[in-house]
Amino acid sequence: MNKYIISMLFVIVMSAYMFAQQSAIYTNELVLYNQALELYNNKQFLAAQNLFDKVKDASTDENIDADCTYYIANCAVWLNQKGADQLLEDFVVQYPTSIKRNAAYLDAATYYFDNGKYAYARKWYDKVDESNLGRAEKEKYNFNNGYAYFKIQRFNEAKKFLNRVEDSPEYSAKAKYYLGFIAYEGDNYKEADKLFDEVKDLDQYNKNLSYFQSDMNFKSGNFEEAINEGLVQLPKSKRSEKSELNKIIGESYFNLGQYDKAIPYLKEYKGRKGKWNNTDYYLLGYAYYKQGAYQNAISEFNKIVDGRNATAQNAYYHLAESYLKTDQKQQALNAFKNASEMDFEAKIKEDATYNYAKLSYEIGNSFESAPKVLLSYLDQYPNTEFEEEIKELLISSYITSKNYKEAMDLLEGSRNFADKEVYQKVAFYRGIELYSENNYPEAIIYFDKSLKEQVDPAFTAKAIYWKAESDYLLNNFDDALIGFKQFQGSTGASSTSEYEHIDYNLGYTYFKLKQYPQAAQYFETFSKSNKADEARQTDTYLRLGDSHFISSKYWPAMEAYNLAIKKNGPDSDYAHYQKAISYGFVNKHNKKIQDLEMFLKMYPRSTYRDDAMFALGDVYVSENKTQRGIEAYDRLIRDVPRSSYVPKALLKQGLIYYNGNQGDRALSKFKKVVAEYPGTDEAIQAVNTARLIYVDLGRTHEYASWVKGLSFVDVSDADLDNTAFEAAEKQFLENNDKGAISGFEKYLSEFPNGLHALKSHFHLAQLYFKKGNKDATIPHYEFVLQQDRTEFTEQALARLSQVYLENRKYEKAIPVLERLESDADYPQNIIFAQSNLMKSYYQLLNYQKTIEYADKVLANPKIQNDVKSDAKIFTARAAFKTVDMQRAKKAYAEVQKIATGELAAEALYYNAYFKNLDGNYKASNETIQKLSKDFPGYRLYGSKGLVLMAKNFYGLKDAYQATYILESVIKNFTDFPEVIDEAQAELRKIKAEESKTNSSIQTEQ
Repeated sequence: MNKYIISMLFVIVMSAYMFAQQSAIYTNELVLYNQALELYNNKQFLAAQNLFDKVKDASTDENIDADCTYYIANCAVWLNQKGADQLLEDFVVQYPTSIKRNAAYLDAATYYFDNGKYAYARKWYDKVDESNLGRAEKEKYNFNNGYAYFKIQRFNEAKKFLNRVEDSPEYSAKAKYYLGFIAYEGDNYKEADKLFDEVKDLDQYNKNLSYFQSDMNFKSGNFEEAINEGLVQLPKSKRSEKSELNKIIGESYFNLGQYDKAIPYLKEYKGRKGKWNNTDYYLLGYAYYKQGAYQNAISEFNKIVDGRNATAQNAYYHLAESYLKTDQKQQALNAFKNASEMDFEAKIKEDATYNYAKLSYEIGNSFESAPKVLLSYLDQYPNTEFEEEIKELLISSYITSKNYKEAMDLLEGSRNFADKEVYQKVAFYRGIELYSENNYPEAIIYFDKSLKEQVDPAFTAKAIYWKAESDYLLNNFDDALIGFKQFQGSTGASSTSEYEHIDYNLGYTYFKLKQYPQAAQYFETFSKSNKADEARQTDTYLRLGDSHFISSKYWPAMEAYNLAIKKNGPDSDYAHYQKAISYGFVNKHNKKIQDLEMFLKMYPRSTYRDDAMFALGDVYVSENKTQRGIEAYDRLIRDVPRSSYVPKALLKQGLIYYNGNQGDRALSKFKKVVAEYPGTDEAIQAVNTARLIYVDLGRTHEYASWVKGLSFVDVSDADLDNTAFEAAEKQFLENNDKGAISGFEKYLSEFPNGLHALKSHFHLAQLYFKKGNKDATIPHYEFVLQQDRTEFTEQALARLSQVYLENRKYEKAIPVLERLESDADYPQNIIFAQSNLMKSYYQLLNYQKTIEYADKVLANPKIQNDVKSDAKIFTARAAFKTVDMQRAKKAYAEVQKIATGELAAEALYYNAYFKNLDGNYKASNETIQKLSKDFPGYRLYGSKGLVLMAKNFYGLKDAYQATYILESVIKNFTDFPEVIDEAQAELRKIKAEESKTNSSIQTEQ
């Protein structure tokens, strides 16, 4: 056999072998494939998927490969595996000609549809080729596609597919039901009713139709039918539908005016997602209102927060009326205001504005003054039937509101109202307001305005009187005298309370004019009247005594001082001292000594004790009892070492020793004066007298050596020094302030340590202070204070501290005030120091020291009410800052008893604050109403009071009042940013809470 034949036989044998082997493999693949397909058909998707994977991996047949890929992807879909949709996409891309492509899309869509994932189903339905579907598949495709669009609320697309199966035996009823629902949702009730009617006999749909038909009847205005359908459906309805059916039935009864029947159904409504909206609250509130159940109406209306439509305007108006019916006027005012600010219904707006204006007059208004509200109503509605009534209220409101500044602005700017009598009174009260604020020049302007309209004689007289008082306090004593005299002779004066004190005022005015006999005459007349209070009576005796004393009528002076002493008032020490001094002028020196000694025993803490000690030394010396005199001076030097009398006492002792030929002892005293009080008049006199002693003793070299070491004495330049000073002082004495300033400045530049440097610095400071150039006073007052105690020290301390206080340099003011407190002879300076130390420490946040000085001020029996009020208010403020609420509460209560103006407003606010803190919300609101009525001009406390009122209302479960007040504060009080911040924070908190049950409330994200 040749090689070729053998070779061919080998090829044939091998080919047959390989074919047999391939057939075996193919047959094996088909078996595995069929097993996988069986698992797939039995819904064992994971096992099927794994087997399809094996077949695919081993397969060499493209068709089997494609089928495996399809089934692997389908299994992934049914197993909800991640990336299943991508597997299907990959299958379509990899096998674009596969007959299973359309089936893949349809199977995926069906899977997602059956699992309720309609958006996913829609994605796959869009990929299906509808033309390759059989009739049954196509109907299912159209219905499922329409239903999927329906479920994702794309009703227009849903209708397109559902309409295709409207006549299908299998899907017709379902399609009509959902098409009916689409028509219902689109308010096409005729179409919906027709479609629902076609399926009403089918139990699976009929159970829902009564609800829809009831709702359609309601929306079509067929309320009785809506009620009938709803009542039939209500017992058998699903839990989720009961709430909506109750709403339909309740609102239908409401629209038929059958409010009593509406209420139980409206109450059963559960809201959308558990929340009501403003309209829901309005319907129930109005139903209660119509039944006269006003408190129930309020509890529903006041849940309407953030209302900005006609329903809200109507609700707020009826809420206001409900408040009025239950005598809750503050709440009614706020609700009427809210309704009046909306433009949806003109009649409601006008009526709400009218009621808001009336209530503003009646109870006060923290948002704006009652006169402004009343005038605004007249401006808005000039033809109102209530014009006369509102004008009468307007007249009264100008007086009762006490907001005289705004009242004057309105009176002078209003084109609707011009009543001369009202103008006269309001201008007068505005003047009094300015007077109480110590603004006397402005007060006079308003008293003059009042005097232009002399309608009421009593108010004419009052304006004259208080203008004179203002002139008096401005040191215009001549004008004050004219005014008081004019008042005394005016027609209406005798009917006023001011008339009781006219003699007292005239006495003081003459006293200030140094016309002491006339002053004594009026003080005498007043002292014999029964109209004086205890304090004024005592003061009258003192000034009567002083008038006689200055006029050298010492016996009448002593009689008056005796009467003051009997009253035992806070100034009885002064009266006793003056009486003792008077004995000296009638040569009753022993009696003077006796009374001064008695004074020192009776008044060991008196500010006049150093005066008494010095006077006692003088009288002993005048009676030639020099040793007793020296002892009296020693007592003064020892017991009151910081007294301005000490250098004088030392000088007197030196002069006594000098006159007694005790030169060395005299020199010792003179040198002490010079060393401890350099530059004072006493020091200069001591140097001059010491010179005489040294000359007498023949020790002039010692004098020269001593004088050279004194900075304020330059013997060689003494004449020039005196001449320069006298030139400046001459200008000063002639009241030529400009020339005096120039002269003293020139003197100090030439003699910075001259004989008269101290006095020059002091006079310069005083002149600059008088000019209002207060910063320029500082170095000159400081020079005076760098020396030891002199006659200028006390006034320099008072003035320098005043300059620092006005510049708000509290750190610098405090040491000056502390020195003034310890060194002052005059009681009023001690009070000034202590009260301003109290205020300065408060500004520096040292609240403990604030309270300490407030206690000192209050311990002084001589303080006036305004100072007492200040002390108590700072006690209260400091206690509040240190969270000592009990002390703060007590202090504010004390302030309230005596304060006027802004302090009274502050005290009243904290009265309300502490009531809120105690949870006494109603009483707190009543106090805030008093604040708004009595103190409307103090906007800070008005705004703070409103925020507090909002908190009170929320504590009383009235969310409407709380939110409306806070919104109004935010809108109307932008000039108080801290108050606005608090209001905004409170509003956010309340809205966040209320939004949990009211879907109409918009909260900040």
